[in-house]
This record gives sequence, C-alpha cells and structure tokens, in this order.
Amino acid sequence: MMIKTVLRAAALVAATALATSASAQQWPSKPVTIVSGFTAGSGPDIVLRLVQEPLERELGATFVLEQRGGAAGNIASDFVAKARPDGYTLLLGTSGTHGINAALYRRLAFDVEADFTPITPILNVSNVLAINPQVIDAKTIEEFIAKVKANPGKFNFASTGNGTGTHLAFAEFNARAGLDMVHVAYRGGPEALQAVVTGEACCIFNQVQSVLGQYRAGRVRLLGVTTPTRVEAVPDIPTIDEAGLKGYESFIWFGLFGPKGLDPAIAERINAAMKKVLELPQIRTRLAELGNTPRWESLAQFRDTVRRDRAAWADVVRRSGASVD
Repeated sequence: MMIKTVLRAAALVAATALATSASAQQWPSKPVTIVSGFTAGSGPDIVLRLVQEPLERELGATFVLEQRGGAAGNIASDFVAKARPDGYTLLLGTSGTHGINAALYRRLAFDVEADFTPITPILNVSNVLAINPQVIDAKTIEEFIAKVKANPGKFNFASTGNGTGTHLAFAEFNARAGLDMVHVAYRGGPEALQAVVTGEACCIFNQVQSVLGQYRAGRVRLLGVTTPTRVEAVPDIPTIDEAGLKGYESFIWFGLFGPKGLDPAIAERINAAMKKVLELPQIRTRLAELGNTPRWESLAQFRDTVRRDRAAWADVVRRSGASVD
C-alpha cells in the first residue's frame, strides 16, 4: 500500500511537471495583459508603450496595456497577485508598489515578495531637486542647505502625495542635511510642479522627465539628481552626493512582475527578451532623453533587489513618519 501511494504521488508530480513544461512551450498562445496602477500619459505608461512593440517582436506576443489606478498602485498589484500564474497577466511594478507601499500601508491584501514573481527590471528613474529661484535663490546644493538652515520652518516643499517617492526623497534629504521644512502634498505631479512654478512651494524632488519642460523654459532651476551617477538628459547637473551631501541617493525603478507560481521558463523568456530590447540603440537613446537609465538583472538579482529595497524604503518611511492607514 505504501509503495502504491508513493508511486501515485510520483506520477502526479511528473504529470504536473509535464503539463507545466507544455504550457511554457506553448506560451504565448493568446494576448498578454500588462496591468499598471498608473494613469495614461504617466511615466510608467510612457515607458510601457516605448518597450511594447520591440518586446512583442522578441516574444512573438501581443501585449495589452491595462490601467487599474488607485491606492498608489495597490489596486493593480492586488489584481495581479490574485491572477492565474499562467504568464498572461503581468504587472508593471515600481520601487513604490514593491518597496514604499509595503511600509506605508499597514493592511495590504498581498505580500510584495511572497505573492509575486519578479521577472525583470526595466529602468532606473532619477529624481532631481527643482527649485523656484524667486523663492529661494540658491545655485548649488550647499547654498540651498545653508539658506534653509538659516530659516527653519519657513520653506514649503511640494510632493506628489503623502508617502510617495517624491515625498520620501525630500524627507531623506532633510534628515541627512538636518533641515526643517514644511511638507505640502498635492494630488499629483502636475499640481505639485505647478506649485513650485507659481512660488506656492519653493521646491520639489520630481522625476527628471517630468521637470524637463519647465527647466528648459527657465521656470525652475535644477540643483542635483538623486541617482549615483549623472543623468544624460541633464549632464551639467551634478549628483547630490558629488554636490556635497555625501551618501545621498533616492531613485526608483520600474519592472515587470508575475503572480507567485509563474513558470520559471516563462519568466526567463520575458527576462531575456527585455534584455535584448534594452540593448536596442533607439530604446537607450529615447530613455536617456527622458532622463532614465536602462536596467536589466537576472531573475535572482531582481528578487534580491526587491527584498533589499523593501527594507531600505521601510527605514526611510519610518524616519519620515509618513502613514496612509
């Protein structure tokens, strides 16, 4: 009886493995949906549409982009976490959805590590400190820090929302520099940047691609980017580290995830295809023009990135005191 039970169990495992292998070989046999928690025209949406066509060519697939906005990307994440792990429902995740939110929201319906299969990062997105020189006339990071220190509590900084990457980038900056500033959260990026342009707030940390228009029009001044290296779109702007605040960096990444249990063979195929897409000269050029840096990692490396960043952002959230629920 024991032998028969063991044999039946072994046969079941073998059958499951064969079915999974066959499924991976047949994938993709229908359109693949990439779910995003961000609105049309947003940075994540622009990036998805940029890589969509070459990724389709590499994989012989059709990708359908679907927006499920709300709760800082949590609605989209929850939908994908509960989807069948068959390779036909993927998520565009970010450092926000899989790092910040895990610390900011105390009652998530999913676990950002256990309930997802990290597939591939796509790029790093740099923030930049943009100021209104009519409100605070600083030309360098050191001048900015000195003027804020001389006027504690006087200057407002804008963000795209409580606990967002733009808020936490400034919270980390203030903590490291010992600054006392007033945080004002806005509904989104356009409103927050407009507050800086009009002088309602003195400054903001925002994505390079979001502030380029106002910068080129001379309405804001850029003092430093938050990535470890300079950004090709604004090569004359130093990193904040090299400008004087040593050790500071605060940037986010975008990447693709599947639900937990996704066949590793499918994940590997998407990962390898994205690597080829990110090596295309036209893709690298366009990303650079937007102030972004292509980023590729293996499945194991990306899983480590998610785990490491989750812990790092939890520390930033704790120091900032930000909370949503």
